[in-house]
Amino acid sequence: MARRRALSTAALAATAALVVSAAPAHAANPSYVALGDSYSSGTGTRSYISDGTSCLRSVYAYPSLIASAKGYDLNFRACSGAKIADVSNTQLSALSSSTAYVSISIGGNDAGFASVLTTCAQPAWLSNCNGAIDKAQAYVNQTLPGALNTLYANIKARAPQAKVTVVGYPRIFNGVDCNLLTWFSSSEMTRLNAMADLVNSTTRARATAAGFSFADPTTPFVGHAVCSSSEWINGLSNPIQESYHPNRTGQASGYTPTVSPYLTGSTVTATAALLTTAKGSTKRLADQQKRYAASDRAIKPALVLAPDLSTPAAKAAAKKAGVDLSSRASIDAVDRVYSARQAAEFAAR
Repeated sequence: MARRRALSTAALAATAALVVSAAPAHAANPSYVALGDSYSSGTGTRSYISDGTSCLRSVYAYPSLIASAKGYDLNFRACSGAKIADVSNTQLSALSSSTAYVSISIGGNDAGFASVLTTCAQPAWLSNCNGAIDKAQAYVNQTLPGALNTLYANIKARAPQAKVTVVGYPRIFNGVDCNLLTWFSSSEMTRLNAMADLVNSTTRARATAAGFSFADPTTPFVGHAVCSSSEWINGLSNPIQESYHPNRTGQASGYTPTVSPYLTGSTVTATAALLTTAKGSTKRLADQQKRYAASDRAIKPALVLAPDLSTPAAKAAAKKAGVDLSSRASIDAVDRVYSARQAAEFAAR
């Protein structure tokens, strides 16, 4: 009996060995490539990986948080300042037939949104905010759709099996400018928010036509714009590169639960444990992106610059408008007059 038991034990061991040896190798983690601009790289979170570039990639951005939650193998190509041409020339090479997931936010820099904000932040007697917005809108209406069609077709060609999610932009303003160094009027903020809506509707239409999903952050960010009591978007900041971008909470509580259902099929919640896990990927992501540094260094962040009233142009405009630059009251009073005039002119169109 003992001998039979020993033989049975040996037989079971041999059978188990056969089962183990016949089991398939552990599958690699799904490949996730994050493309796009600063809203995907995580600019605004004040913590960036050291990859030898100015891309301002953060482990606290939604691509890192989603990848960390799902165990995806993230190639973090999104770069602050990127335009459509930059994505095509420096980021699409990361895609392949084995890419499982792709996310991308793009179009804001092509429309010159940072430059528009820089113009509109100035006192109305110094700037032509409506003219800057008009120019950006013309680009979005006339040029952006075709550029997106080409880009999306190239993404599909390079990653034909990938689930692609196109990501939009939030409205930045809540109707109040609480910053001492900017002069956004109510009318200007309304138009700037409408500009974000226009980019989103244009991007959504082209994404849908390409068979991609579209993640719209507009509603999740309501109540969390610049100057809100619970602010998810930075106002004018120091360093300047942080300005008018989602902060860590905006990425964690705004973008991550908005993008993840489309990309992964379920909602990712950015818990403290997840943030810690994402932070642990810092070195790996930095080492990974250093491989692309030579090409990425050509891309520079699109900055919203603080108004400078000491320039010759500002002094000349102030003199013409009757502004006493030594008096904040005078600067603000004339700004209100010009803002009201410009708002009336726009309403009369």
